[in-house]
Amino acid sequence: MAGVPLRDTDPRLLRAFVAVAGELHFTRAAARLFVAQQALSRDIRRLEREWGVRLFVRTTRQVALTADGERLLPAARDVLAAHDELAAMLADAGGRPLAVDVGAPAATGNLVLTRARRAAPGVEFVARFRSGLAGAVRDIAVGRLDVSFGRVAGLPPGARRGLAHRLVRLERAAVLVPGGHPLAPLARVPLARLAGETLYAAAGNEETTEWTDYARALFTGRGIRLADPYPRIEGDEEFRRVVLERGWSVLASEQFTDLPGTVLRPLTDPVPLAAVWMVWRDGLRHPGLDALLAAADGLGRAGGWLRSPPGAWLPEADARLIAAGG
Repeated sequence: MAGVPLRDTDPRLLRAFVAVAGELHFTRAAARLFVAQQALSRDIRRLEREWGVRLFVRTTRQVALTADGERLLPAARDVLAAHDELAAMLADAGGRPLAVDVGAPAATGNLVLTRARRAAPGVEFVARFRSGLAGAVRDIAVGRLDVSFGRVAGLPPGARRGLAHRLVRLERAAVLVPGGHPLAPLARVPLARLAGETLYAAAGNEETTEWTDYARALFTGRGIRLADPYPRIEGDEEFRRVVLERGWSVLASEQFTDLPGTVLRPLTDPVPLAAVWMVWRDGLRHPGLDALLAAADGLGRAGGWLRSPPGAWLPEADARLIAAGG
């Protein structure tokens, strides 16, 4: 037998082969598959024609596997097992909710999720609001989360292994300052005006290390200091309390939560851009993932999300990743 041509073998034919091989009796095999014996015999003959081999020796008293049948049976069982596993995964993926971390209600991720929900009302999404892609990817790796958004280029070494990602937006960076801050009256804050300032950028929060890494790249050589590490802050109210009590200015993006008592001002000269990627487990199949990707593409086209203003600034790591296909 010089090479069996598998072509696009119908799994039904493989099931017929495995059932007859297991029972060594056509009547019992037909009952096991809930088909007529004549249909089962027809499927076996068709499979033998497609493969160009004889699988069974059949007499009036017994059915036996041929040498070729014995050799091919383990592989046929493996193919069916893989087929069944894939079918189960797809059925599970299609029916279960998709867990999506969007960061914050005002964030790009939540805009994408909102549009995806409108476009795919039959898909159930579960939104989570946690800050930081570094923490989210650990949950993706162990199956607690399906999709997140954030800065891929700043993830710790090895954290991107097993992930798929797509660039969805280039957000403009901004500074959040208390209402009485000298920079608050400005419509836009030139980066040079931040020289001598100390800005909070989530140092000390292991969930958001990619954002602290972004801040270090932006602040270097500009005389801007990074605020000392501080324990992780959870919730808008607690964040507002800490920021106002400590008098912090905060490095943020243009898509930032509105905090009473503070003002958000875009940065300029040059315009710092923060690259936002959508991230998911490589190999994930789910209609919700398709809806999210379509929503991100639609919003990006309509809003110019991937347009970069002249002279804009990006960290070198982000620029390399985008140039490589992001």
